[in-house]
Amino acid sequence: MVALAQPPPSADRLRAIDGFLAEAWADQVRHDERLRGLAVDVRFDRGVAHLTGAVAEPAELRMVRDLVGRLAGVYGVWCRVGVGGREPVVVDLGCGGQKQYPTNLGLDIFPAPGVDAVADLSGSLPLADDSVDVFFAVHILEHLIDFLPLVDECHRVLRPGGVLHVMSPWWGHVNAVADPTHVRLLDVQTIKGICGQRPPGTPRWYPLHAGCDGASIFADLTPLPPSEPPPSPSHLARFFA
Repeated sequence: MVALAQPPPSADRLRAIDGFLAEAWADQVRHDERLRGLAVDVRFDRGVAHLTGAVAEPAELRMVRDLVGRLAGVYGVWCRVGVGGREPVVVDLGCGGQKQYPTNLGLDIFPAPGVDAVADLSGSLPLADDSVDVFFAVHILEHLIDFLPLVDECHRVLRPGGVLHVMSPWWGHVNAVADPTHVRLLDVQTIKGICGQRPPGTPRWYPLHAGCDGASIFADLTPLPPSEPPPSPSHLARFFA
């Protein structure tokens, strides 16, 4: 007998989870002196933590990201935080008419009200090396027969410490197959493959966070420099089987 997939949380349960997470983070801030004085706002929406504000150093942002990601019930940590007085450069891939944030740079293959530049996302991105702080790839990878070239392009364009945020339908949910333009099925294990099972010499990624809410998968990935060791088994065990 094939086991049925666990249904995703209801809207009421997600609101309750968000409330719990907000309380847990407020308690963390009260009791963790490392967080005092940092101008970072954390908002939870359906289990995704949205970070905005500003910090002085990249290490401060990484610390906040890591601490938020350790809260039970967080599926992803989406970030738009300025560092050292500079606003982040944020790009929405395949945004269509709706960006994740209104001020993001929107790229899509078709013109639309939210698209700032028309680009074929299956090819080279019209962006310079080390020029972007954050990529959002929200409901785009499942539309590409081969999404690895796009992932590799994000690796090229991201600045050191930059983050690629991925959200796609989970293969076990009806949303993955209900849209006839979806040509790929994804799982959290797909993210594990991106981070650790690529041929030598290809871009490497470090998973900051990964999760699944029963309907969608989420991943926050940062480029791994060639000189850095791969993620440890204990770190990978946080997210992957």
